[in-house]
Amino acid sequence: MKATVTTANNDEKTWGGGDIQPLGASYGKMMMWFFIVSDALTFSGFLAAYGFSRFKFIETWPLADEVFTHFPFMHGVSAPMYYVALMTFILIFSSVTMVLAVDAGHQLKKTKVAIYMFLTIIGGFIFVGSQAWEWKNFIKGEYGAIETAGGSLLQFVDKDGKRVALADFAVKLPEQREALTRSKTSWFMEDAETQPSFTVAEVQAGFKAHPELLVRTEQLTEKKKKTVLSRAESETRLSTAKYVVEGANLTRNEYGSKLFADFFFFITGFHGFHVFSGVIINIIIFFNVLLGTYEKRKSYEMVEKVGLYWHFVDLVWVFVFTVFYLV
Repeated sequence: MKATVTTANNDEKTWGGGDIQPLGASYGKMMMWFFIVSDALTFSGFLAAYGFSRFKFIETWPLADEVFTHFPFMHGVSAPMYYVALMTFILIFSSVTMVLAVDAGHQLKKTKVAIYMFLTIIGGFIFVGSQAWEWKNFIKGEYGAIETAGGSLLQFVDKDGKRVALADFAVKLPEQREALTRSKTSWFMEDAETQPSFTVAEVQAGFKAHPELLVRTEQLTEKKKKTVLSRAESETRLSTAKYVVEGANLTRNEYGSKLFADFFFFITGFHGFHVFSGVIINIIIFFNVLLGTYEKRKSYEMVEKVGLYWHFVDLVWVFVFTVFYLV
């Protein structure tokens, strides 16, 4: 039995299996759609897992308005969600410039394609840098907290309910840990990196010296506020302190439930990887535009295919932004 060979002219867009184009799309665009659908299912699974975990531990879940309060060059100023909203606007605006680049490609306007691609790349870089800055603040923390022997989280507030940082009241006791120097026989680098700024005893001593302070637990009230204990209850709960928690990592989280930090790092990191990958691909396409690669082909379809990926990344962020920061 002889094999059948399909041939086509150079100007025809064909699939490997014949001349039929499902949905009128070229092979490259159809494969991009396949990738987008499969990636959308992956993100859907992650966000669904986040949703189930959040509602299971809803009483101890951190409040986004208390976690994401930083804004560049405005140290000490509480600006809940402002910078995250700015990041979102920048990413969405980069999607607009990508649309303009695709439209310019349809009109075979090389210069406009290059300009809009460049603006898209700048927007992507700003978003990735902003996300890294957001991670830095999330990891570093701002106020600090105490974890009890039972795993509960204790935060500190004044009588008006305003958060108070550990550094504002903890006292420095005589050094209880031997300083690490090069002259020592052994080094405990891991221990040195994970040691908090204060010990439990220093926090307890500082709390006793400031009778105006109260302890706030991670439990939410019916009004979506953290539960503030009386002074007597605060002293009782603080006596069970075991760890000083500063910032957030995969083990402890000063903002509330540990799962929140785990999901935050994984999902926003996974999305950030997509954005960074998109920026790198956009840079490659941008230089191809400058070199006239697509002008010679009389087709800027490659810009359109990259645009599909970029719009997908933007759309995913809308969902991530909603579940992490708004809901």
